[in-house]
Amino acid sequence: MPGFLIHVGASVLCSHGGQVQATAPNPRVSVSGQPSVTLPAPWLVAGCALPPPPAANGPCVTAQFVTAATRVTSSGQPLLLFDSQAICAPTGTPLLIVASQTRVTAM
Repeated sequence: MPGFLIHVGASVLCSHGGQVQATAPNPRVSVSGQPSVTLPAPWLVAGCALPPPPAANGPCVTAQFVTAATRVTSSGQPLLLFDSQAICAPTGTPLLIVASQTRVTAM
């Protein structure tokens, strides 16, 4: 199923409200004037509200996407889509892509 490409300016949150930012933008493909992001790029989480042990297993520190486009790549790496799935470490919770560009789709 096609989805919108994710760019560096997309609004991405951890499940506990922390802001998430890509660490390695892909400058070869731009959408809405901003670099896209490929699958292997790690993401950093700031401001996660989940308490540390022993109260919980938080806060979220990093995240890694596990799904991406299957037919569209850049520099040999799949590009991230609005419906791509990610897992936060050390909590194991998903990321929430809240808003992104709506002009370019991929599959």
